[in-house]
Amino acid sequence: MINSRYIAIFVLSALAFGCATQQQPKSGSEAMNSNTSNAKPAAFRETITIAERPQTVKDQMALRGAQDEAEPKLTIVEPKEGLTVTSSTVKVKLIIAGDLKGYMPGMDPQTKMGNHIHVILDNQPYEAYYNLDNEFELRNVTDGEHTIRVFASRPWHESYKNEGSFQMVRFIVKNGGGDATKPTTANNGSTMASPTPEGKDMQNSTAGTVDPKKPLLTYSRPKGEYKDAAAESIMIDFWLDNAKLKDDGGQYRVRYTIDGGVGMYIDKWEPIWLTGWSAGTHSIKLELVDQADNVVDNGGYNSTTREITVIR
Repeated sequence: MINSRYIAIFVLSALAFGCATQQQPKSGSEAMNSNTSNAKPAAFRETITIAERPQTVKDQMALRGAQDEAEPKLTIVEPKEGLTVTSSTVKVKLIIAGDLKGYMPGMDPQTKMGNHIHVILDNQPYEAYYNLDNEFELRNVTDGEHTIRVFASRPWHESYKNEGSFQMVRFIVKNGGGDATKPTTANNGSTMASPTPEGKDMQNSTAGTVDPKKPLLTYSRPKGEYKDAAAESIMIDFWLDNAKLKDDGGQYRVRYTIDGGVGMYIDKWEPIWLTGWSAGTHSIKLELVDQADNVVDNGGYNSTTREITVIR
């Protein structure tokens, strides 16, 4: 006869295995408060977890007075919505207003940091615009329909999320003479769009079907290269338009996936910081999903992948 003690052990083991296989991906806030991590495929070698806002950011906030409670409002003066441009050079002119509480774009010459505006052409990585009195141009913009998205940001690239901070316009370049084999740049030489997915963590993107009235996710961070202290905690931040996340009373979620691992969720519109990155190149995908966990389509913008480099 089989010993009853062995039967009990077998039953308990089976129950434990069954519970483990039923775990679901956690939201960002759930993951922070949990001691168990989601299972990851073998190719996913990271132990990346949610961290607190870095102390360096807290220190900056303490020195900024009321600026972080500001409600900056932007207006895109140029180009106008629906404008047809017959040149590959497109001027961008912005006006800032609102309850600024001392907030104003500008770069500190010593730290090379400061408040700024994120300027995004189509669905490419942003360029930081620090001085609205200085001209900002897009050069070698190719023929076709394009979008410009802008929103106010803090020195550490966390976006302001008040109504009016985000603005978007669509415009058309016709017979502009742009060279599709070369990148689009700003007038300071920074690349705004690449003709290939390589270089400056970019992916090919078109903007012809984006609808400003539909839910729209704008990828902001992470971006570029992280080293030394900056590589310890890396921020995910984004802008949402026409959509509310689940914990904010809405029906949507933002799913983030790192290096092809298990998708995790952000259910409240606020930045999160992730720690535990190894040296090397990493991919980050941000997606706006509905209650059925399907990506909400809007011109392909609501699923965006970037690559970053961590140096240790």
